[in-house]
Amino acid sequence: MKLLFIGARLFDDVALYTKNNGITTVLTESNPKSSNLSLADSHYIVSRGMDQPKEIAIKEDVDGVVPLIGIDGPLCDVALLKEELERDYGLPVVASPPDAVSISGDKIKTKKILVENEIKTPEYNLIQSNHELKLNEFPMVLKQAQGQGGKDIKIALSSEDVHTYLEQYDCALAERFIDGIEISVEILRWKGHSIPLVPVYKGKTTLDCIHPLHKLKKAPLTVDDDGGEIRDTIRKIAQDIGEIIGVEGTSDLDLILTTHDHETFVLEINTRPSGTRYLTTASCDINPLWEMVEMATGSWNASNVAKRMKNYFALEIPVGDYPSDRNNYQYREFQTDNSWIIHGPPNHQRITIRGQDKEDAFKTAQKLNIEFGKI
Repeated sequence: MKLLFIGARLFDDVALYTKNNGITTVLTESNPKSSNLSLADSHYIVSRGMDQPKEIAIKEDVDGVVPLIGIDGPLCDVALLKEELERDYGLPVVASPPDAVSISGDKIKTKKILVENEIKTPEYNLIQSNHELKLNEFPMVLKQAQGQGGKDIKIALSSEDVHTYLEQYDCALAERFIDGIEISVEILRWKGHSIPLVPVYKGKTTLDCIHPLHKLKKAPLTVDDDGGEIRDTIRKIAQDIGEIIGVEGTSDLDLILTTHDHETFVLEINTRPSGTRYLTTASCDINPLWEMVEMATGSWNASNVAKRMKNYFALEIPVGDYPSDRNNYQYREFQTDNSWIIHGPPNHQRITIRGQDKEDAFKTAQKLNIEFGKI
């Protein structure tokens, strides 16, 4: 079995798995200085875009293609590559198709789909001036149709903030700010079969737009006096949206759960690997990127994933720079009930811990001398 992987930045997350399963790997990457190039059996430095990866997939006679793209920009080109290779060569490409990418990459299109399907999403309207505001209360969230990682987002506390934002941008999506808990849940879907994984707690909503990567996070989501019904509801919402939009491979749904009445509001869906994938893996023992490999080999089965899902407590702590020689592909697997993984680039490293329960995970954090606040 031979697979082509597009993009080296996330390849260290699958290198151990492919080696252990006897899969020959071919890697394409546009950055010749990428640190993960040597992890593949062979690699090619290519120009940006999908023309050369397509030629290499055909030339190398691979059995499948797994794009490891963690940013939105190239996803449309990846979707078109998928369409061509699957249609003309019968070659599976584990990524979402063009229609799904078009919706997920545009927050306005996403909103319209959610409203049409009667799925709760924060109240919003499109504005080009203060006079067009239909929302009557502050704070409110101002966004652009495209963007990820908190880019171009502002929490407006007054009309003056809205005016300032519109001086920089021609228009904005104005959305009601919701006081609650930020949640992500990853969705695996392939050939019409899907399974949502574990809802991840990413911290409380804030007025200063702190990115979840800089917060203490945990999985699974737990809510006082709830026996898991909220998690089940969120997973059902995720599965429904994945089916409606037609995602494939792995996707990430972002929601907010209100603190006072536990209502769920969907924000957006991203058709790419999630930044919560380590927490997901630690908590339920399903690694989304490894599942993408299984999809490409033709071995993936949603029912089998459901049977393999476990229930650990996972904790992820931003550590900046942590002295360790374990931040590499050889340590990308949770070996025991209380194991840990360090990942991320310099100055932005995180440690993800698996425990049998919350107390067990915090004991491991203390042994590692990690400082953290309350959770």
